[in-house]
Amino acid sequence: MKLSDFKVLTFDCYGTLIDWESGIFNALAPLAAKAGHGKTRDQVLENYAQHEASQEEETPDMLYPQILANVYKRLAAEWGVPVTAAEANVFGASVPDWPEFADSVEALTYLKQHYRLVILSNVDRLSFRASNQRLQVTFDAIYPAQDIGSYKPSLNNFEYMLQHLQSDFGLGAKEVLHTAQSLFHDHAPANSMGLASAWIDRRHATEGWGATMPPPGTPRYDFRFESMIAMAEAHRAEWAATATPA
Repeated sequence: MKLSDFKVLTFDCYGTLIDWESGIFNALAPLAAKAGHGKTRDQVLENYAQHEASQEEETPDMLYPQILANVYKRLAAEWGVPVTAAEANVFGASVPDWPEFADSVEALTYLKQHYRLVILSNVDRLSFRASNQRLQVTFDAIYPAQDIGSYKPSLNNFEYMLQHLQSDFGLGAKEVLHTAQSLFHDHAPANSMGLASAWIDRRHATEGWGATMPPPGTPRYDFRFESMIAMAEAHRAEWAATATPA
């Protein structure tokens, strides 16, 4: 199997292209300081992951800013900190402040020359718009949870994506390489759907699962890279090796 076997890269955005762990932790830092619990960065992120996964499962049709606001309230209650609805809403609106990874723009600019690029994300369209500006690339399609009515790891999201890739672009599942950091949100359901996948292991130097829940079992993946630029460089090397000499 080669990277050049595929015609479309479908991306999880947050954690893969956007540094959501830094964005989440920075936005939660004032609440954590008030709590005075002494939790480490990863402990805060793991706490967040538990509440986010539960909230998304309980309210699959809720828009992502509301999901975040509710997670903030749940964390505050657990940590024993009184908060206002306005404070929760500030966290809910924090996605536009979450930074892109340093290599995302360069990698996407290169990959755009060789693939259709598609987003399958657990956010709403308005929140993604700001992230899209940070990424500086025109995606061929954007499939947010807002349009689907459920959140990954629900298979509904992957079924929706495959149906639209077929109807909109004539692309089948064998032409798709799902590219993501989260084994829980993305690789486990991609396995269930029979999709090839590339793991962007952004947390390769850090133990634990951070802002995602542990995956069920041991998800498979077909490629592993520690960054997006490493994936782009692997494709470039593959492309050069197969190019016909002038």
